[in-house]
Parts: sequence; C-alpha cells; structure tokens
Amino acid sequence: MTKRSNFPAVRLSVALVAAALCGTALAQTTTTTAPRGAPGYATASDGRVVLSGFGQCVRTGQWTAANAAEPCDRVARADLAPPPPVAAAPAPAPAPVVLAAVEPPRPVIQKLTLSTDVLFDFGKAELKDSGKARLDQLASEIKGADVDEIIAVGHADRIASEDYNQKLSEARAQAVKDYLAQQGAKSNVITAQGKGESQPVTGDACKKLGAERGNNKKLVECLQPDRRVEIEVLGSRQVAGGAPAAGTGSSAPSGSGSTTNR
Repeated sequence: MTKRSNFPAVRLSVALVAAALCGTALAQTTTTTAPRGAPGYATASDGRVVLSGFGQCVRTGQWTAANAAEPCDRVARADLAPPPPVAAAPAPAPAPVVLAAVEPPRPVIQKLTLSTDVLFDFGKAELKDSGKARLDQLASEIKGADVDEIIAVGHADRIASEDYNQKLSEARAQAVKDYLAQQGAKSNVITAQGKGESQPVTGDACKKLGAERGNNKKLVECLQPDRRVEIEVLGSRQVAGGAPAAGTGSSAPSGSGSTTNR
C-alpha cells in the first residue's frame, strides 16, 4: 500500500500559526488609549495614537519632551522636581576695628636747653648767679601764660661713674624746679627728671682725648654739650584779641660757660 505524505498538513499548520502572529502584531500597531490628538504623536483616523509593532507610541518628527503624554511617555511631576537651591546665608559683617585714640600733642609755650656751665659750678648742684638770671628770664617769658606743666630734665657727661652722674643730673633738675617755684611757677606742675650720662649729644667727637678725668680740660671742654638742662613749658598763652593759643618757643643752648664746669 502506498503511504500518503503529511507534508500538506504541516504546511497548513505553519500558515495558521503565522496568520495568528500577524493578527496579533497588526492589533498592536493600531491605536492606544493616549489622549486624542496628542501633539507629537502619529494618530489614526479616529484620533487615537498609533502604536508600533512593539507596543510603543509612534512619535512624529515634531515630538519634544514638552509633548510627552501618558501612557506613551512618562510625564514629569512638579512634586518630583528637585527643590530650588537655598541661598547661602550672608557672611556676618566683620567687627569694626576700634582704633585707639591718639592723644594730640600738647602745646608747647617754651622749650630751651641751658648749658650747666651757665647754671652750676663744676660738680655742683647749687645755682650760680648767671644761672638764676637765665631762669629769671624764663619766668618772665612765661608770665601770664596758662601753664599746664614744666618739665626740667638734667643731663651729665660721661666723666665719673654712672651712679654719680645720675644723682648729679637729678639734683640739678631739682634745683631748677625749686628756683622756678620761688619765681611764681606752681610747684605742683613742675617735674624734675635726671637722665645721667645716658643721652649724650657729642657722639664720637670726644673719643681718644686722654684720661677720663675732671682735670682733663680738653676732654671736659669737648663734652660741654652733654652737660645740660632741658626745660619744656606746656600750656597756652593769650594772643592779640584775647583768644588763647598754643605758643611754641625754642632756644639753643644758652652760653658755653667755663670749661671747668660739669
């Protein structure tokens, strides 16, 4: 008996399966439930969005993220947007710098340097007549002025010990203070100071002049500028018209004096 072939039946089965798959694909490329007439998507005649064979909405060339519509594309939610950046708090202003008050210079009525050769004998702290006469002149010059302070500073040369010269300069400044007080200046405004040999003005001019003794006349004469009393009168005086004004006076060292004084 001749056997019949089953090949036609197999072909029929394959055709039926292919037709079923094709129908499914065609069903998926029809439309979706997206909003009708959504811009940026291809739509069918009934206004619904067309799906591709993979179930995705078909976009047109005009589609942008602003056209996104669900269920085709996810729509960004306002509540999912990141919070706006918080402005940083301004840095605190730096603390103001408080400047220390600068005391204005006190007005000077008179400022002068007197040689101790005029005021005192060598190695002494008692005023000579010539010294008293010069202080009388100073007292007359500041008479009538509103004196705030008188400062008398004694200086000595380097001959003898530092301790001796310190005490001698203090004693001479005190003698000047006492005499000015006798001439009418208020003693409570007069200050007497002694600097000893600590502030010479001759520098190196008197080096290598022999023995550092009081009988070395050449050295004593060279060191004469170091032996001095500096006087400064602070305050104000009346000027023309009655208005008070600060007056500044100065004087160079008065008199060279005898070379035997120190």
